[in-house]
Amino acid sequence: MSLTNLDLVDAVDGFPYYQVDPDLYAASISTYYELRVTDHDYALGYMLPSVAEVFRGIPHWDLNDDDRILTLTEGSTPAERSAVVATTLEALRKTDHFKVLAKWRNELYPVYGRNKELLFDVERAASPLFGVVTYGVHLTAFVKKDGELRIWIPRRARTKQTYGGMLDNAVAGGIATGEVAFESLVRECAEEASLPEDLVRSEAKTVGCITYFYIRDKNAGGETGLMQPEVEYVYDLELPEDVVPKPGDDEVEEFYLWTVDEVKEHLAKGEFKPNCAAVMIDFFIRHGILTPEGEKDFIEIVARLHRRFEFPTL
Repeated sequence: MSLTNLDLVDAVDGFPYYQVDPDLYAASISTYYELRVTDHDYALGYMLPSVAEVFRGIPHWDLNDDDRILTLTEGSTPAERSAVVATTLEALRKTDHFKVLAKWRNELYPVYGRNKELLFDVERAASPLFGVVTYGVHLTAFVKKDGELRIWIPRRARTKQTYGGMLDNAVAGGIATGEVAFESLVRECAEEASLPEDLVRSEAKTVGCITYFYIRDKNAGGETGLMQPEVEYVYDLELPEDVVPKPGDDEVEEFYLWTVDEVKEHLAKGEFKPNCAAVMIDFFIRHGILTPEGEKDFIEIVARLHRRFEFPTL
């Protein structure tokens, strides 16, 4: 079956909208637990009840079933809170209770409050357990050859723990605590595509961001149904014809240089990692390839790629 552009957006932005189905939205919200920290009385993420239940009785955590809130009660500084979170997750990792923790990365993601202040850090692999907003960078690399736009598309290594063998954006990666978006991009360009740093710094263009609320499926690895609201800072890079991206690590098998029609064909077959498909659709919109005249769901697609979250963001 051929997937539409809206199908691809549905796949990455699966959390219900109040405006579309108030009853479904209310039912979902009433099922989940909110994650909070002491003295910050607002949600930082949504957690499955089965996940929140595991925190019952663990020191420095309070599980309130009446209000459906899990609160981190210990710590008044980011360092103190982060230490409690790290200790808890290390202990849970040793029990093998959560499959997602088997993909431990030793990389910390930041969690922010309403004033854009850092509240605590969390191990990257554990972030979906808490349902907190995470941040990444995605770059589309392209060339213009004989007046025709061609796009560099990598295939993820089939041995990768998540989305193995699927198609990706030229460069993509998460933003760790303490990193700014562009420096993260420069690092990922070297690691994943062997792109020269001076070229990236001088020619990569920041072109906005996309936001979506992903519900993890089996391709993500680990438990399904975990919530993953994400912000992706988006970049374009027009490459000279003699600059060819090459895998710089074991995360990419190979790169293809495809026409727009070839990219569309593989999108329709569902071969792209879900959020990478969303980035490609955003690229097509910005470059006038996907238009209101040619896409009946244009307005909904554009809106869904820029979702406003229930949680604090930068």
